[in-house]
Amino acid sequence: MDKLGQSGSAQSLKLLSEIRSLIDRHAGPGTITSTQTSIAGLRVTAARVMTELVNQVYEPMFGLVAQGMKNILLGDKAFSYGAGQYLVVSVDLPVTSHIIAASEAEPYLSIGLILSPEVIASLLLESGTDDRSTVAAAGMSVSEASCDLLDAVVRLLRLLDHPGDAPVLAAPVQREIIRLLLHSEQGAALRQIGLADSRLSQISYAIKWISASYAKILRIDDLAQMAAMSVSSFHRHFRAATSMSPLQYQKQIRLQEARARLLARSGDVAAVGFAVGYDSPSQFSREYSRVYGAPPGRDAARLRRVSNH
Repeated sequence: MDKLGQSGSAQSLKLLSEIRSLIDRHAGPGTITSTQTSIAGLRVTAARVMTELVNQVYEPMFGLVAQGMKNILLGDKAFSYGAGQYLVVSVDLPVTSHIIAASEAEPYLSIGLILSPEVIASLLLESGTDDRSTVAAAGMSVSEASCDLLDAVVRLLRLLDHPGDAPVLAAPVQREIIRLLLHSEQGAALRQIGLADSRLSQISYAIKWISASYAKILRIDDLAQMAAMSVSSFHRHFRAATSMSPLQYQKQIRLQEARARLLARSGDVAAVGFAVGYDSPSQFSREYSRVYGAPPGRDAARLRRVSNH
């Protein structure tokens, strides 16, 4: 490595060290904590143990790991990202994730920042960028963070120690982070978030409909029309963005909602299946077991035991 590369690496390590310190201080005490900070859209997470698989829906966001490692499953794809790497999610995605490197001595530490389409659009207008690429864009990607990006993250986190300044100074730093992301290798996907008529934005309309209407019958023709695409083009762009078909996406949302309902309160498993869109209790139990490794009632009972300890 040349001197310039060594200098950049040393600076990155120094910045990551400060990011770790700031996250650890503001995430709060506890084995696993995920805290919404006083800065809108910014969350800090600390975990001192590795975790079981967790199912959730990621909304468009930028995530950076400062220490430890997380594994994320999206459809048939797996993403792992660790210290100094960042994740960009450009559409709502149902994922399964778990922290695979964390300990009391070296906790998993990360931040998450919600990506605003309006901010992205305004930055595109300022720069005169108008990329309406028809290439199918991936909805999730992992990259190495540059020194400039780490520096901007440090300055945003420092504002947590100055709550009086944060309302004025946080927004410009957030814009700087997004601007850096727009000029990164993930810039193409981000640009499509900010363009209302981009392919990714059109797919996101259909995704939001499925997420809000998961119990209804899915009609691909209607979704394609909603996205202003032919059926074949819709299928191609949907799979590129989510790594799954529309039906598989709906199934993930249904099962995540069913699991949340069963965990919140014990009750009639068949009734929960019907509530999320399953007409057949046996099909609901079979698909639930395939995803979560146990029938609905048994899985929910185990989760309640774990959460009570």
